[in-house]
Amino acid sequence: MTADPTATTPPVFLVDAVPPGERFALGGEEARHAVTVRRTRAGELLVVSDGAGELARCAVEAVRAGRDAELDLVVEERWTEPPPALRVTIVQALAKGDRGELAVELATEAGADAILPWRAARSVARWDDGPRGAKALARWRSTARAAAKQARRAYLPEVGDPVTTAALAERVRAADRAFVLEAGVPGRLATEPLPESGELLLVIGPEGGVTGEELVTLSEAGALPVRLGPTVLRTSTAAAVALGALGARTTRWN
Repeated sequence: MTADPTATTPPVFLVDAVPPGERFALGGEEARHAVTVRRTRAGELLVVSDGAGELARCAVEAVRAGRDAELDLVVEERWTEPPPALRVTIVQALAKGDRGELAVELATEAGADAILPWRAARSVARWDDGPRGAKALARWRSTARAAAKQARRAYLPEVGDPVTTAALAERVRAADRAFVLEAGVPGRLATEPLPESGELLLVIGPEGGVTGEELVTLSEAGALPVRLGPTVLRTSTAAAVALGALGARTTRWN
């Protein structure tokens, strides 16, 4: 069954798996958010999703507030959202302050299928392999989750573990097509041929840009340096703008 894309989209709540049956209770953190933040009431509609394409539109039958908040839901419709034929993975260089999280938020809202943190040479932010790095990665994953819900997405993008340039080159070799966004190069994302399916890797450098050595390494692995337009974008906005261009050029927005 396919949902009507013209219908008003109710808020989305994520669960590990969409329960079977005509009725079920939504509990945990999602229920507490629904009750205390969204002030959800009986009779309202919401969507429950597993973040992997399975969704159920439900009517709220009853609300129980408190620490163990729960919503009794009646399923009105179930459907499976197919994944895009062309999967776009954003390789996002680590950025200082909240710019990295802003990049993840905007890329998720714009439709990134996966996000891969990159330890670029000019990244001011440095994620170690200890608690500080784990905490930073957790913030990126939490940001992606919240942005996917805000955008009413059927799929929650995976945020992978951070990679070095050498590891990124291996990912480039495995992808069906790979681009590095870089100002001042002759190639243009708007005119380069795109695959109809598979994985497209889009590499976003840090505020200081991609180094010449990194560009050589990634180009030798098969990535093509391209520019978006005549202006220079911040690392926090480049992925979202590029995803918009790809959405218009492919069937991803159909």
